[in-house]
Amino acid sequence: MHIEPGIVTGAKIVLSYATAAAAATFTVKTAIATLREQGVGSLLARSAMATAAVFTFFQILPHAPVGVSEVHLILGSSLFLMLGAAPAAIGLALGLLIQGLFFAPFDLPQYGMNVTTLLVPLFGLQMLAKRLIAPGTAYVELSYRQALALSTAYQGGIVAWVAFWAFYGQGAAAFSSVATFGAAYMTVVLIEPLVDLALLAAAKRIRGLEGSGLVTPRLFA
Repeated sequence: MHIEPGIVTGAKIVLSYATAAAAATFTVKTAIATLREQGVGSLLARSAMATAAVFTFFQILPHAPVGVSEVHLILGSSLFLMLGAAPAAIGLALGLLIQGLFFAPFDLPQYGMNVTTLLVPLFGLQMLAKRLIAPGTAYVELSYRQALALSTAYQGGIVAWVAFWAFYGQGAAAFSSVATFGAAYMTVVLIEPLVDLALLAAAKRIRGLEGSGLVTPRLFA
């Protein structure tokens, strides 16, 4: 998921700085809560794992430009379920930044838009999970329907933000490209819930992870 260069230009790009700052503020707030609950070591370890995973998703796994952006297998719901909201957010932001700094500098002007597009749906996913998953239910016990709902919400949020940036920058002329991107991107929904359930099933068998600080406590509790 990368907004193509030239979609939003000039003074309009200032809005992306404001939305990215708001997303960063919420990330810091969430990270502080995680620090208080699990400690700095756990947060750093999980954030490092999320960053490495995100960099792999963006730079190594297959991806293709479609319409106004690119189709990636981001696995945002997987990062959330395994590592928690704060590490997932930090990993998404840092993984995207590392890719831009060292491998795709042409994407750096769009960093504010891209990081907003990744983080805001993640925090929406966090709120949905609180409503969708009963208190006290471990994530390893989720059903396919719940995993599908979480993945669809995250991917749908990404498509919505990409559409917003495209229409904001190009107006109605972006309609065809947005429709093409949205149709291609939502195919990820067919894959991500299966990955989520496979990871959760694997975690359920590796009970040594429980209490290790390397996964979110909600994974088992």
